[in-house]
Amino acid sequence: MSTLKKLGFALLGIVTSIMPSYSAMTFPNINIGLQSANTPQDFTNGLQILIWLTILTLAPSILIMTTCFVRLVVVLSLTRQAIGAGNLPPNQVITSLALILTFFIMAPTFNEINEKALQPYMQNQITQQVALDRGIEPIREFMFKQTHEKEMALFIRMAKIEKPKTKADVPTYILLPSFILSELKTAFTIGFVIYLPFLVIDIVVSSVLVSMGMMFLPPSMIALPFKLIMFVMVDGWYLIVKSLVESFVR
Repeated sequence: MSTLKKLGFALLGIVTSIMPSYSAMTFPNINIGLQSANTPQDFTNGLQILIWLTILTLAPSILIMTTCFVRLVVVLSLTRQAIGAGNLPPNQVITSLALILTFFIMAPTFNEINEKALQPYMQNQITQQVALDRGIEPIREFMFKQTHEKEMALFIRMAKIEKPKTKADVPTYILLPSFILSELKTAFTIGFVIYLPFLVIDIVVSSVLVSMGMMFLPPSMIALPFKLIMFVMVDGWYLIVKSLVESFVR
């Protein structure tokens, strides 16, 4: 079973859990053609198709926000800015590396979805709704491990709901923003640590240039070779990727 199919099935579970009013809605068959909706059933089928087409347009964003992609792309982007090499590596490389690492980190979660939900459903052993319920659980478990209690408490308080007693009592629409906020907080914390050595180099180079009376010489132009040499000597990309992968609690 391909990774894309597992991703799609996980996405469907997330969408149906976020929208409880449509959780029992079945997937409609799409026939290309125009005809009048003469019965309530025809109108319902057309409305379902419209809803699912809308969901598909938001699918990439929803999928990205429920995986480790946010932390990865933010940290890699901050690393590029800290080096100060302009648009090198380019955005396509940063995004592709973050996406590949996302598949690597999320592989155990997707495999669990495949074994517990997708394969039984494809073999007609469970119903569609049961498969979606099983498919969302590994994603929720992953998000719970990365989510801070402070952020979750914030959204529970703002939603004005009763304090959940167990993880199962936490609605997905509460878990999602808590997870994203936690990921941004963690990503910027890691980015700050990465920034520090490059900032020290910039300060030292600026101080040396000022002491030598070279006021009009851009410090960034002189500091860039030193930052690149340091980054290459410590094998920076290896250390950053290693630290990012290990930063996810499994």
